[in-house]
Amino acid sequence: MANKYKRILLKLSGEALLGAQGHGIDGDILTRYAEEIKAVQREGVEVSIVIGGGNIFRGVKGATEGMDRVQGDYMGMLATMINAMALQDALERQEVKTRLLSAIRMEAIAEPFIRRRAVRHLEKGRVVIFGAGTGNPYFTTDTAGALRAIEVEADVILKGTRVDGIYDDDPEKNPEAKKFDVITGDEVLKRRLSVMDLTAFTLCRENETPIIVFDMNASGSLKKIVCDGEDLGTTVVWD
Repeated sequence: MANKYKRILLKLSGEALLGAQGHGIDGDILTRYAEEIKAVQREGVEVSIVIGGGNIFRGVKGATEGMDRVQGDYMGMLATMINAMALQDALERQEVKTRLLSAIRMEAIAEPFIRRRAVRHLEKGRVVIFGAGTGNPYFTTDTAGALRAIEVEADVILKGTRVDGIYDDDPEKNPEAKKFDVITGDEVLKRRLSVMDLTAFTLCRENETPIIVFDMNASGSLKKIVCDGEDLGTTVVWD
């Protein structure tokens, strides 16, 4: 059976790597994520990844505590590179070929982001990790994920979170919260649901890039969605 999606952009949050720890990277979670990604890549799916840096540093938080916003955002970009390098190592320990591309030039550890090069790596079956966000302050890694997905013409953005989809309220605080299986982009905006920041969401809407929000910690969920076509999580569609 053919895979449902040929090329994907997986967006992971840095906070997800914390695990039960209060800071840093949980090695067990990193290994599990690498195994999930490997299972999809082995089925012939072209995988690109954007990962946040919130487990190490958040630029916006730094700005609210008196740090210059631009300085804080660049520090946040470096934090994403730490996570990207850790994920690259975890994947390569699973014998998965990878390439790390950075929006900020740092040749000793990553290739510079060049769209055609990124697409070529994907066509050759390598997992491509995009680091350093967009390379510009004032933009989140959600926006970086949307931008890179559009640039490499990914079929879908898969946002891996701690919950199994989009709800009308925070399910971790409200057990009565209702989950959506499918929701339109307009409904997300109308209800002010926090799926992605507005810039990222607008990019996806203008380019009609579908978004699936799912629980990355549920074993096998990535493969079930991408390869088996199961309707897990919540799909954001465009009218």
